[in-house]
Amino acid sequence: MKVGIDQIGYFTPNKYVDMVDLAHARNQDPNKFLIGIGQKKMSVADPTQDAVSMGINATLRYIDKIDKSKVGLLIFGTESSVDQSKSGSLFVKSALGLDPTVRAFEVKEACFGLTAGLMIAQDFVRLHPDQTAIVIGSDIARYGVNTAGEVTQGAGSVSLLISSNPRLLELNEGHSAYSEDINDFWRPNYSKTAKVDGKYSTQVYLDFFKHTFSAYKEQKNLETKDFAAIVYHLPFTKMGLKANRLAVEGTDEETNARLMDSFTAAKELNANVGNIYTGSLYLSLLSLLENGRLKAGDLVGLFSYGSGAMAEFYSANVVEGYEKQLDKVGDKALLDNRSKLSVAEYEEIFSAGLEDPENNVELISDEETGRYYFAGVRNDIRQYQIK
Repeated sequence: MKVGIDQIGYFTPNKYVDMVDLAHARNQDPNKFLIGIGQKKMSVADPTQDAVSMGINATLRYIDKIDKSKVGLLIFGTESSVDQSKSGSLFVKSALGLDPTVRAFEVKEACFGLTAGLMIAQDFVRLHPDQTAIVIGSDIARYGVNTAGEVTQGAGSVSLLISSNPRLLELNEGHSAYSEDINDFWRPNYSKTAKVDGKYSTQVYLDFFKHTFSAYKEQKNLETKDFAAIVYHLPFTKMGLKANRLAVEGTDEETNARLMDSFTAAKELNANVGNIYTGSLYLSLLSLLENGRLKAGDLVGLFSYGSGAMAEFYSANVVEGYEKQLDKVGDKALLDNRSKLSVAEYEEIFSAGLEDPENNVELISDEETGRYYFAGVRNDIRQYQIK
């Protein structure tokens, strides 16, 4: 029985800041951000968008295409949790109108959260082939205004439907995992912004990639040339490019060109959305599916990384007719319809996002009709509404 990704939906808020504008405001050469970091634009979440509302909106992108009665599991991966006890998945389940019998919970391991959920969901579907699982990664990446990590911020969510006989990707059995207790990136409970050792984190990311990629190829008796594409966790696109360069070292010219071309296709959405933590790998996967030159049966490698640190490499094969399940026009419209912020406007919204919502004050959203948003706190209970 084949199990894999049947649907994929993404969402990003309706505002962004341009990296050229940000570079000028920070007295930096724009090419430092555009080429050195590899980012073009950065989505900005105002106080009416949080991990939950974005997760709902990402899942709404495909919910009308599936049989909701078959959903038996909903996993919410995030490091931007809205409650210390209640799972974000329960808010999402309610908004989507899923059955009360659906198992729903939240998982956390930095940017690895969505992959962790995917692996749980895969096992669930193998045991319950007549049921499906929704797995969501949703985050707002905050490092701080005028900090070294500012250019690697962003906001967004990716939602996956895992099923038997999937229509996008068939997941292969086996994986290569590697973890260590380190401090390259973390966010204490008392802090609204992340702490990061950027250079150290990049080196650990690359070391973990080399370890898991090599181990996976050995385990599955594969060579680099067997992959049509490799997609990476992309907190910023230059980080993935460095890993991809390691992947193609020593390969033949055709393999080198193919994997570099596929990486170019896979980074486009991330370069225009920014860092979305748990969803970053899967936003890159969506970008590859929409912009790459894939055919049925092609082998795609996936490298997932979460600081702290946990990494995993696994693979999937492209399903014939996968293109029919994509909404490339709608995905492009999400980006094109965003409003451009001045740097001053972005800074004001960022500062507002660091404040806890005031109790019993209703928030008003400027999202388009049909989008969910965080409407404020009533009697200490978070409220979500549809525009």
